[in-house]
Amino acid sequence: MSRLRDAGLFCTLATFWGLSFPVITVGLEYLPPLLFAALRYDVAAVLLLGYAVVRGDGWRPVGRNNHLAIAGGGLFLVAGNGFLFLGQQTVPSGVAAILQALVPIATAVWALFLLGERLSVTGAVGVGIGFLGISLVVQPDPTNLLGGDTAGRLLIVGQVISVALGGVIVQHAEPSINRVPLTGWSMLLGAVVLHVASLGIGELPATSAFLPTAVGSVLYLGVFSTAIAFYIYFYIIEVHGAFEVSLVTYLVPVVATLVSVFVLQETISVLTYAGFGLVAVGFVFLKRDALADVIDGVPVAVRP
Repeated sequence: MSRLRDAGLFCTLATFWGLSFPVITVGLEYLPPLLFAALRYDVAAVLLLGYAVVRGDGWRPVGRNNHLAIAGGGLFLVAGNGFLFLGQQTVPSGVAAILQALVPIATAVWALFLLGERLSVTGAVGVGIGFLGISLVVQPDPTNLLGGDTAGRLLIVGQVISVALGGVIVQHAEPSINRVPLTGWSMLLGAVVLHVASLGIGELPATSAFLPTAVGSVLYLGVFSTAIAFYIYFYIIEVHGAFEVSLVTYLVPVVATLVSVFVLQETISVLTYAGFGLVAVGFVFLKRDALADVIDGVPVAVRP
C-alpha cells in the first residue's frame, strides 16, 4: 500500500509540475511575466510559512548557514524562474518543460566547479550528451539570436542554469532549518526580488489581470504546482532520496507536452523531441550508479 501511495504521489508531483507550463502560457495572456511570477511565489510563501508557523517547529531562520541557504534559494532557485516566465512569452510550454530536463546535468556541472565534486569520464560524457541535446532543443542561429523564439529559449536555459546554481548553493550551505520554512522564506525573498524587477522594467497589471482565468492561473501555480507540489517533493526526497525525485524531471515534459499539443494546439518539432531524448541519455550516463542501485533495490539515500 505504501509503495502504491508513493507511486501515486510521484505521478501527482509530475502532473502538478507538468501542468504549470501550460498554465503559465495561458496566464501570460493576462499578466506581465515578472509580476505573474512574483504573484505565484507570494501565494506559495504565505501558504508554506503559514504552515510552518502553525506547526511551530523551528520556522525562524537562525545562523549563517540558514541565511545563506535562503539567499541562494531566493535569488537563484526562485527569482531565477522569472526567466522562465519571460521565455514562455514566445516558447511553447512543452518546449519550456523539455528544457527543464537539463537541471540535473547543470547541477552536476555547478557542483564540479563550486563544491569540488569529482566527475567520472562516463559522467563527463553524459554532461556532453546532455548539452548536445539542449542545443537541438534551442537550435540557436548565431547570426540571429533574437530571431524567432531563440531568445526565449535561451532565457529558459538561463533559468535552468540559475535553478541549478541555487540548488548547489543550498546544498553547500547545509541549512539546519526544516525544508518547509526554508522553501517558504526563499520564495518570499524571491517574490520580493521579482516584484522589484517587475517595477524596474515598468510592468503594470491591466484590468485583464483580475479576470477569473488570470486569478485562477496564479492560484493554481501558487497552491498546487508550488506549495503542495513542494510538500510532496520533500516527502519523496526524505523517503526515497534525491535521485528518485530527479526522475520526475523526465516525466514532467511528457505531461506538459501532451497538454501543449492537444489542448493549446502548440507545435513541437522532431528535433526538439530528439534533443530531449539525448538529454535523457546524458542523465543515464551521469547517474548510472544511482540508477543501478534503484534497479537493484538499494535505497539511494543510504549509499556511501
